[in-house]
Amino acid sequence: FISESVMTGFKCGVALFLASTQLPKLFGMPGTHGDFWENAAHFLRGLGETNPASLAVGGSALAVLVLGKIFLKNKPVALLVVVGGIVASSLLGLEDRGVKLLGAVPQGLPPLGLPAIEWADLNTLLPLAIACFLLGAVESAAIGRMFTAKHGGRLDANQEFLALAAANLAAGLGRGFPVSGGMSQSLVNEGGGARTPLSGAFAAGIILLVVLYFSHLLSALPQPVLAAVVLVAVSGLFKLSTLKELWRGDRPEFVVAMAALIGVLGSGLLRGVMIGALISLVQLLRRASRPHVAELGRIPGTQRFSDLERHADNEAITGVMIFRPEASLIYFNVDHVCDEIRSRVSGATERPALVVLDLSAAAHVDLQAAHTLAALAGEIGARGIRFLTVEARASVRDRLRREGVATALGGLDRHTSLADAVAAHRENST
Repeated sequence: FISESVMTGFKCGVALFLASTQLPKLFGMPGTHGDFWENAAHFLRGLGETNPASLAVGGSALAVLVLGKIFLKNKPVALLVVVGGIVASSLLGLEDRGVKLLGAVPQGLPPLGLPAIEWADLNTLLPLAIACFLLGAVESAAIGRMFTAKHGGRLDANQEFLALAAANLAAGLGRGFPVSGGMSQSLVNEGGGARTPLSGAFAAGIILLVVLYFSHLLSALPQPVLAAVVLVAVSGLFKLSTLKELWRGDRPEFVVAMAALIGVLGSGLLRGVMIGALISLVQLLRRASRPHVAELGRIPGTQRFSDLERHADNEAITGVMIFRPEASLIYFNVDHVCDEIRSRVSGATERPALVVLDLSAAAHVDLQAAHTLAALAGEIGARGIRFLTVEARASVRDRLRREGVATALGGLDRHTSLADAVAAHRENST
């Protein structure tokens, strides 16, 4: 249920949320860990505490990254900026000027081994483990969908979950944090020109070398430089033009996108996606519960039929009303379909002699729908109007026969088409 509209809102929300976490670092302010609104308020209140040196370093890095994005596409500009930031910090003594650095990074690999967990710990660990799984799985799937839509290809969610499982098992053996796809990290990776999973293998190899031999160098990386890298990476996520297109073309989908966006800003990534998906599901169920019931007329000069409401030049058949519900008929929409047919038959200027139900668009009919249709046929028949069902699919005919309603619905003869039913009625009427 993570639709494209949910993804649009999710991406815009992620861009704003990540920007709210990085802007204070760019300006040399103390960091904060809250939702978007808390971060934004913290940033605005702290503008008076801006560190000029931090802003100069971060602004310079930001300018280089933006220019590199324009003139040096698919080049590792971010890597050069990071290296330049480390060199500048070491040579110019930026920490003495109030610029916050990344700080000490532990060197060497952690000891491997099974974690010491007792049965009594499971009650505490399981809820947290389930929450970590849901957050990691949903966020990773959302990120995968976003990059698949951007670059093409097909996302295998099951393979992603297997990869997450393997990575988290390894993290457990190494006393690591839970592992999942990271939005800002993925964007930085893409911005550096990565296009295949091999980038992850190279990154892992480099990280291994750095952790073993060079982690002390990272301690000199200025936080404003890192913030600039993340800000440029997430800037491409916010697509105002896409939101405008949804507003102009599909207001319900715009509502879904905005729900996901606001959910991400106020409740975090996981809840934002879930809120958008829930509203999308509600809209889907609402549409499915009220399918369009087309009243058909003959296309001039043919034996084909289409919606009279959409095609005013279609020929209405004298004495015949033809209805086609444009969805499968199930327990939560069949009453709406029957009410539509009942209302139009009752409101007809002249009482029809034949009502035809075209089931060509119904891929499935459930038990309740079968008996509700039979009751409608009996009600219409009691008025002296013949009721006939045509064009039902084989699986639908089988279901209606198993429920014992085939006779009430007109026999369900697979040889009788809609055109045949109309022609037979005309012959019998003359």
